Amino acid sequence: MLPHPNGTRPPEAAIEVRGLHKRFGKTSALDGVDLTIAPGTVCGLLGPNGAGKTTLVRILATLSPPDGGHARVAGFDVVLNPAWVRANIALTGQYASVDELMSGRENLKMFARLHRMRGPAVRRRAEELLERFGLQDAAGRAVRTYSGGMRRKLDLAVSLVVPPAVIFLDEPTTGLDPQSRYALWDSVRELVRAGTTILLTSQYLDEADHLSDRIAVLGNPDGAGGRVIAEGTPSALKSSLGRGYIDLTVRHADQVALAAEALVRTGSGAVEVHRELRKITLATSRSTGPGTAVLTAALRELEASDVAVEDLALRRPTLDEVFIGLVATPATTTEEAA
Repeated sequence: MLPHPNGTRPPEAAIEVRGLHKRFGKTSALDGVDLTIAPGTVCGLLGPNGAGKTTLVRILATLSPPDGGHARVAGFDVVLNPAWVRANIALTGQYASVDELMSGRENLKMFARLHRMRGPAVRRRAEELLERFGLQDAAGRAVRTYSGGMRRKLDLAVSLVVPPAVIFLDEPTTGLDPQSRYALWDSVRELVRAGTTILLTSQYLDEADHLSDRIAVLGNPDGAGGRVIAEGTPSALKSSLGRGYIDLTVRHADQVALAAEALVRTGSGAVEVHRELRKITLATSRSTGPGTAVLTAALRELEASDVAVEDLALRRPTLDEVFIGLVATPATTTEEAA
């Protein structure tokens, strides 16, 4: 066995990245990424296509070497101690990596043996995971007969035969129906409660919002390689946008334009009209005063115009709206207010 490079002292950070650079020919994929993820938390990694999300995950999983900077995962340097990193991580991608000709149970037993389990421990671990992910009824069936959600559950179960310190989940629920997505979310939460650290990439921003303790947004605002342009809790990132929204739904379709004009008269911000939904959205900002004051002004204007209101609500930005704002504006770092 290799000598443990760090002794037995647990790391203060599950993932620590400093000044990470990566180039592919003349193209800069990462341009000085800094990121710290605490043990036993979920970090959502977001960014537009080409921002370097996949490159960063591949470096952290020791699948690609960095060109500069350094990174540590579970306390081990990804360049100096790649074997120790791989012994402490699991990488679960968009597509199941299991054998489709084997049954779910056979796949789990095979991976248990690959992890050097022997005898009754192999079957015991396989049955534990089948029960944990609700796959008992399909355990004896060939994986090729599984639904997409069942395959994704099995893929995650395989990665947990020996629970790792860190799991990289690369768009784990892509293509799944809502019920399967929520079931996988529950599995992720259970892993975190048990102390596992998760780096999550997802194309569903509501998924990152629900699961992440913190979110890091990669971007390349100046056209160079990707770097962290914003980081914070989901709540702090929403607050950083500096605006709220008023959503109005009118009762009659022929009053949409009239309602939009009424909201414009409040002078509070931009108005977005969704005519087919009979809905108008008004963006508010700190400069226009408290959102409740804007809401009161909107109600006065709507009443004066005899607009029949079906629904009116004041809300915070969604993570989608924050993301769109971030990738179009200069870099920011956001922390919760003390």
